Amino acid sequence: MQAHQFNTKIIMRPLIIDTQQLVKVYRKGSKPALNGLTVSIREGEVFGLLGPNGAGKTTAISIMNTLLRPTSGGISVCGIDALRYPAQVREFIGFVPQEIALYQNLTVRENLHFFGRIYGLRGKELTKRISEFLELVGLEESAGQRVFACSGGMKRRANLAAGILHRPKLLFLDEPTVGIDPQSRNLILERLLTMKAGTTMVYTTHYMEEAESLCSHVAIMDAGQIIAEGSPEELISRPPGYADLEALFLALTGKQLRD
Repeated sequence: MQAHQFNTKIIMRPLIIDTQQLVKVYRKGSKPALNGLTVSIREGEVFGLLGPNGAGKTTAISIMNTLLRPTSGGISVCGIDALRYPAQVREFIGFVPQEIALYQNLTVRENLHFFGRIYGLRGKELTKRISEFLELVGLEESAGQRVFACSGGMKRRANLAAGILHRPKLLFLDEPTVGIDPQSRNLILERLLTMKAGTTMVYTTHYMEEAESLCSHVAIMDAGQIIAEGSPEELISRPPGYADLEALFLALTGKQLRD
C-alpha cells in the first residue's frame, strides 16, 4: 500500500523587525550602548526586551522606531530599510514611551485629538476613535480633565491611548506601567492582551511577571548584547531550571545594583 506523504513544512510568519549587528556608541560613552545587537521579530509576536539599567534596551527601541540612528549595522522594519526610509517606517508604528508624552495643559481629549490629527485622522473617524480609546483605557469620564491634574495611573493610561489611537501595525512600549497603582497597571495589561492578535509589540519592563504573562518571546540583554533568548517557558526550563523568569534574569545578570 502506498504511503501517504504529508507536507510538514512550517509556515513562518513574516519578519516585522530584522536587525543586523547594530552598534551604537555615544560620544561621551566609554563603552558601546549596543554591541552587535541582532534580533528578528515576527508578525504577531509580543517581544519582550529585558535587561538591567544600562543594558541598552531604550537605545535598541529608539533605533527600531527610527528615533535614533545606529553607529553601524542595519535594520529593516515591515520590509523597509529603516535607515534609508525612516518616514515610511513611521507610518506603521506606534510608540508608548517611558516618559509621559502628553501636553500637560491640554485635557486628555484634546491630547488625543492633537495626536490623532498627526496620525492623519480627521472628522467623524477621529471623534469615533477618541471615544473608543477613552473607553478602552477607562478615561471616558475624565476626558475633560487637564493632564497636569490627572493621577499617575490616569496619565499612563492616556499615554497608552495616544500611542495606539491610529491602530499601529507595530507598537513599541517602553516600561508602560512603571510607577503606577495596581489597578491601572492591571487595566493596561488587560488591554494589551486584547491587542495581541492584531498588533506586533516590542515591550520593555523591569516587571518580570509582566513579561512572563504577556510576551510570546523574550530576549535578555546586558552590556548591549543579547545573552539569552526564547519563549518564557523555554528560558525558565533551561538547565538547571528556574522557578520563574526573575530567577533566570538574576542568575544571568547578577544581583549587583545597577544605578
